[in-house]
Amino acid sequence: MKFSVVRETLLKPLQLVAGVVERKQTMPVLANVLVEVKDNILTLTGSDLEVELISHVPLDECEEGRVTVPARKLVDICKSLPDSAVIEFSLDEQKAVIRSGRSRFSLSTLPAEEFPNIQDMQGELNVVVAQSSVRRLIERTGFAMANQDVRYYLNGMLLEVADGQLRVVATDGHRLATAIEDAQVTGDLTQVIVPRKGVLELNRLLSDTEETVELVIGSNHIRAKVADYVFTSKLVEGKFPDYHRVIPRNNEKIIIADRLELRQVFLRASILSNEKYRGVRLILKNGMLQVFANNPEQEEAEESVLVQYQGDNLEVGFNVGYLLDVLGVVDSQEVRISLNDSNSSALIEESQSHAAQYVVMPMRL
Repeated sequence: MKFSVVRETLLKPLQLVAGVVERKQTMPVLANVLVEVKDNILTLTGSDLEVELISHVPLDECEEGRVTVPARKLVDICKSLPDSAVIEFSLDEQKAVIRSGRSRFSLSTLPAEEFPNIQDMQGELNVVVAQSSVRRLIERTGFAMANQDVRYYLNGMLLEVADGQLRVVATDGHRLATAIEDAQVTGDLTQVIVPRKGVLELNRLLSDTEETVELVIGSNHIRAKVADYVFTSKLVEGKFPDYHRVIPRNNEKIIIADRLELRQVFLRASILSNEKYRGVRLILKNGMLQVFANNPEQEEAEESVLVQYQGDNLEVGFNVGYLLDVLGVVDSQEVRISLNDSNSSALIEESQSHAAQYVVMPMRL
């Protein structure tokens, strides 16, 4: 096995593939990246048994073969070399030898046969959608995913495909985020849960362009084909909460506010909120929203902001961090917040669009 490649051509795909590799492994070979050369194509594969990423790099002259080498060390070596360096990779008995200029590195290897292969999946549903659309869906909702929750089905993102649209939903039980984009769909309505790591790794692959990504959804896996990459993730088994029941439908108190101004008010108030509970008290009056925060040190913050609102006075408490998360990902100049009473959830949307919806549960203060 032998090949040479320019550092810049190798570094990005190698970093993406190595990003899948976990630092703590149950099997030594999972700390490695699988390096294969066949038909003038260099294939790099990283896996943690849950998520797999494959990258293809075209080569000029090469000798075929396959082996696994330590992922982090190979990345660090490539990063440390000059930009225009040519990297020569070869095998010498049980060692991988990497040469570039006057530099020479010898890395331990493990047999390629030991490297796990996520089983070939049968796709039941195909979705073709712009990369920028998927990226926008993830960035608008990903913050609401749970992290290491005992309700394992919350540690990921629901993908729902129906009627030529791709919808994603994320919730940690305290807030919910959902967004929708148009897509080309081949197959029937389906719902699957993609694990948190799968969502984050997929987002790293995507660009803000109109180039498409093809999603192939099977019963146990989802596969994404993006340019020279093939990404595969196992799906989370379990039943995701019925998000339709969580989204308020009859909130009568409607507030229209400038998003940036409201965000600054919440940011300032959050400085003196309780560090553990992050609670703020909102008092809504005609044309005015007042925001109060305090903490165990008896420190207080009081803010007010002009809003479009006509109706009865209302007092309600929220986790200010949850409100800031939403205002940080909404694009529009104005936001629309609808409430009902002090015990009901708030529904936050862009003022002119229902493409993304955010639900935040109230707090008792």
